[in-house]
Amino acid sequence: MASQRKAGVMLGYLNIVVKNLVNLVYTPMLLAFVGQADYGVYQTSNSFVFSLTLLTFGFSEAYIRFYTQRRATGDESDIRRLNGMYLILYVIVSAIALFLGLLFAGNVDFFFSGSFTSEQVGLAGQLMGIMAFNVTATLFSTVFDAYILAHEQFKFQQTRQMFTSLATPGVAFVLLNLGLGAVGVAFAQLGVTLTLLVLNARFAIFKLDMRFDVRRFDFSLFAAIAVFSAWIFSNQVCELINQSVPNMLLGALSGASTVAVFAVSLQIRQVFYSLSTTMSNVFVPLINRIVAESDDNNQLTSLMTRVGRYQALLFCYVFGGFVLLGRFFIVKWAGEGFSDAYWLIMLMVAPLIIPLTQNTGIEIQRAKNRHKARSVAYLCMAAINLGLTAVLAGSFGYWAPAIGYVTYIFLGCGVFMNWYYQRCIGLDMFKFWKRILPVVFVTVLVVVVCLAGTSLVPVSSWLSFLLWGALYSFAMVVCFWKFLLDSRERKAVFARLPYLHRQ
Repeated sequence: MASQRKAGVMLGYLNIVVKNLVNLVYTPMLLAFVGQADYGVYQTSNSFVFSLTLLTFGFSEAYIRFYTQRRATGDESDIRRLNGMYLILYVIVSAIALFLGLLFAGNVDFFFSGSFTSEQVGLAGQLMGIMAFNVTATLFSTVFDAYILAHEQFKFQQTRQMFTSLATPGVAFVLLNLGLGAVGVAFAQLGVTLTLLVLNARFAIFKLDMRFDVRRFDFSLFAAIAVFSAWIFSNQVCELINQSVPNMLLGALSGASTVAVFAVSLQIRQVFYSLSTTMSNVFVPLINRIVAESDDNNQLTSLMTRVGRYQALLFCYVFGGFVLLGRFFIVKWAGEGFSDAYWLIMLMVAPLIIPLTQNTGIEIQRAKNRHKARSVAYLCMAAINLGLTAVLAGSFGYWAPAIGYVTYIFLGCGVFMNWYYQRCIGLDMFKFWKRILPVVFVTVLVVVVCLAGTSLVPVSSWLSFLLWGALYSFAMVVCFWKFLLDSRERKAVFARLPYLHRQ
């Protein structure tokens, strides 16, 4: 399993590279084929239908915890009953999602007639109808996804994600050239999702021997999972507010072009999330085993600190590079009309250093069944975010959800969660930040020096972009190696570089 975790992390970051290289071409391609306004309609429609993923009610995240417990204390029949219960649940959830998605599509006038043109309203209705089937297939695939993750089959999981990254733009390109526009993009997503559903089911059933017992529905087990999942569900509500509701509100109050600028900002912001979650996700089964067997807070603190430090190194390197080169990149990548996206990203991403270095803490809470307080706090912060966005969107456009989001991150993820980890969970957050903050200080120093250099030699062409990128990367590697990495971390680096290790 350790080799699976290592492979999962390596393939995960390779996935990020591939996905973002693809997006370098994919997003400008969509904008060129469909235009800024229709791109905004597409993103708004996707945000509406994506909200249906809330129908999972947090059950998918709960699966690993209850699977781990039954694997340790039960027998194969317990696992089969657990799988059977999940299969029944997700058949019901998928059917409800399809019904609601089609209901959204049939009543699209109610949502957007005040801010979209009649043609855009018609397009939104078509997109929502297709996306309803897409989200239905995605939800049903969760049954098999959870089982695959519980078995720590990260190689298959990451290979599958790479297929998605490459296949969706490829199919979309063909359909766009056939003149299908944004509707073709939605069909491309649906086709890839259905293919993944078949691949997941085949791997889980035939490779991992997944079996279901649907004859005996375990109501006591369902009640325990429902209580545990309820607070995960509230976290999903918060994520929906942060990821999708701003697009909905901007679409209703400000128009499609405003949504397009904010959607590009969200796309870049999501890159930083993926940098963090790729590493922390592979430790979910291990964290559940530690809590189930010993519940050792010292061991959990060490794990959270070690993973968080690697996450901080990567986050700071990428964010520092964006600060230095992002303005030029955004204009060249998305167009002159998206120049404000640079500042939106700067505003929203900078405070993410807090939650994105503490993702393993979320799994520790869940493994301990102590995630209720986080959920309540995040719901309060999400309500503030939603309120600020709704009140300010008409006057400030895409700046409104950015302000609300930063407030949410600072108060919820920063102030409250670090207090909660220290006082209630039993983790040593002083030790954690003692290891994280030096990474931030060194990064700030390197970025400031490089920014001073760009005032003399501006980033005004792709050649200067690449040269400054190389110089910045060299400076960061030298500073990280000389001032930040300890002997253990340096040995870990050498162990992954066979040539240097032999020397």
